[in-house]
Amino acid sequence: MEAFIAVIVVTLFIAFFLSKFLFKDQTKNLPGGSLGFPLIGETFSFLRAQKQDQGPEWLEERTSKHGPVFKTSLMGSPTVVVVGQAGNKFVLGAEDDVLAAKQPVTLVAISGKQNIFELTGSRYRLVKGAMVSFLKPESLQNYIKRMDGLIKTMLLKETENKDTIKVVVTMKKFTFTIASSILFGIEDERTREVLFDDFSLAFKAVWSLPVNFPGTVYWKGLRARSRIANQILPILEQRKEAFSKGKLSPTSDVFSSLLALRDENEEPVSDDLIVDNYITLMVASHDTSAILLSLMIWKLSRDSEIYNKVLEEQMDIIGKREEEAENRLTWAEIQKMKYTWRVAQELMRIIPPVFGSFRKALKDIEYGGYDIPKGWQVFWVAHGTHMNKEIFDKPTEFDPSRFENPSKPIPPYAYIPFGGGLHTCIGNEFARVEVLTIIHNLVTMYEWSPVYPDEAITRQPMPYPSMGLPIKIKPRKP
Repeated sequence: MEAFIAVIVVTLFIAFFLSKFLFKDQTKNLPGGSLGFPLIGETFSFLRAQKQDQGPEWLEERTSKHGPVFKTSLMGSPTVVVVGQAGNKFVLGAEDDVLAAKQPVTLVAISGKQNIFELTGSRYRLVKGAMVSFLKPESLQNYIKRMDGLIKTMLLKETENKDTIKVVVTMKKFTFTIASSILFGIEDERTREVLFDDFSLAFKAVWSLPVNFPGTVYWKGLRARSRIANQILPILEQRKEAFSKGKLSPTSDVFSSLLALRDENEEPVSDDLIVDNYITLMVASHDTSAILLSLMIWKLSRDSEIYNKVLEEQMDIIGKREEEAENRLTWAEIQKMKYTWRVAQELMRIIPPVFGSFRKALKDIEYGGYDIPKGWQVFWVAHGTHMNKEIFDKPTEFDPSRFENPSKPIPPYAYIPFGGGLHTCIGNEFARVEVLTIIHNLVTMYEWSPVYPDEAITRQPMPYPSMGLPIKIKPRKP
């Protein structure tokens, strides 16, 4: 044990002196702030604030001292934080050769070095094109009914012989299953269960300190990541064989689309690239949607006025179906769920699923009169504009109507739950359809009430009801 502690102490001191050497005099005009402790930086205080849903307060404490641009050190890297609409535009509107979507070392380690956020140039456009082909509205229309049927089946199974369920874990399972089945064609239930358990560990590691010692969250996540890859590689081999025999086409699923890709030399992309982007898309598509769904059910459980309006809209959709119509949602019906989506939009404004995100400076740059050295992270946050009274009238009030016919247009880069500009999330439409389809089935098939009416929100680091949102649930009477 003493030797282990000595190794840690020596490592920290080496990191400290290296950081002093590497960044000494690199620039004379860094923004105000603190890089915190060696290696650790301010990561612990940042994550602690997130867990207590005090992220905005953590920001405000620093912006009150240093202004809307300040320096810190997060997730093992020196970081400049920018707050406000101008900062959002600076980061999200920057070209990839200036500020690349380079993520913290923890995310790169879990997602892989060839995930779409790490790619640039032609390789980025190649992979993005394959993904977008399945996530654009024209494609989504083709599997609305399939998604609707899958959700109905999962709801019936999850509530069978139960009067109470935990919403958070249930929504994570639902969104994971939908992404696995719809996007990647993984239909074996046992395979999905094993993958779900490992993804749960891997995602926790994304927002952890990159300390690869046995027993740490990061160590567990890396091992889970290896198991995920080992599960997927045999599936890829099966898809390659089916593809070569003409049993699959590039439009069958995302795996098939990636397998069909050819680079500038007409060579197929590597299995590692496909695995990396499978993990990336699964993390992005299932966890953020699960957050929004959990928050919506949390809100509907607490606000009867909002709940009744959502219920009325959803029941009206069913009521207007022709008698001979199939009992499955259609694309046209999804478009009628306007109020339900405005509720989701307002929730994402007040409690954004993603607090902020990192970019990496690929060259020395300047913003707001300050220098940002090459290699530093830049972190943008949604709170600075989402709760700004100059942009949103009475920002602390929950008012879905503000997204219906706003008295003044919402300026660009002010409402950014899905990013913005060049870095708008490619899966935002998939998330909208998935959320609306699940909420439709839940409110039309069941009635529920919260077990803990005053359950608070905590960030882990994403915002979730702190007790997992257990609800008492029963089938809705005809």
